[in-house]
Amino acid sequence: MKRLNLAFICMIMILLLAACGSDDKDIDSGNGYDLVKEGTFTFASSGEFKPFSYIEGGGEMTGFDLEVGNAIAKELGLKPQQERYKFSAIVEGVKTGRFDAAVASHTITPERSESVDFSTPYYYSGAQIFVRPDSDVESLEDLEGLEIGLSKGSTYTEYAEQVTDNVKTYDSDVVALQALEKGHHDAVITDFLTGKEAIASDLDIVDKEMIERSEQAVAVGKDHPELLDAINEALETLREDGTLTELSEKYFEADITEEPE
Repeated sequence: MKRLNLAFICMIMILLLAACGSDDKDIDSGNGYDLVKEGTFTFASSGEFKPFSYIEGGGEMTGFDLEVGNAIAKELGLKPQQERYKFSAIVEGVKTGRFDAAVASHTITPERSESVDFSTPYYYSGAQIFVRPDSDVESLEDLEGLEIGLSKGSTYTEYAEQVTDNVKTYDSDVVALQALEKGHHDAVITDFLTGKEAIASDLDIVDKEMIERSEQAVAVGKDHPELLDAINEALETLREDGTLTELSEKYFEADITEEPE
């Protein structure tokens, strides 16, 4: 009888341990998402792309992208965890699982889509040429053979390479624009909103031809379809309740979240 009782107790303990293991797995996965950190939405931004992401006086990142990332985390029922990373390496960081996602103004491109999946766009932008006030450049064709400054990892490299082999890269668009003002190259191709912000901050540059329009989205690892679906649902809620519009107007005094006609 004692042996029977002992066997029964062992069976109960095995069942309890199995149940606990199942619960732990559910918790670790974060509502079905395979997260970097339990209960946390870990997302990357560069901190070098004002007003999308930049560093405040206290050393914390803030900006449009950061607030969108925080809002997504809230909709997912997760704690936001911001990670600062070089823009040119963020997609690789998402691909390898260093972050759950990137909320860093990434333009959707076929090349990037080979490494990560993208959400629906959370804002729309486009490439524009910026030069010094004394420049005769008006269009991309006018940059034939001249030196063009770009941010490392920028999707706008393809436009520069159409007209010149003389391309110089910088750690961020802001640094490239600052170097332009100082006479280090002939033009910068960057997001028109970034250039607009630089001009508003008294950088002595002017805007020229708008080259194209683009869609910016959240990047997620290809092996996380459940998380991508949840992020898309969160973005849809943030569009419908006006949160994205409110954040856009806070930083740009315009709604850049509406798809242009």
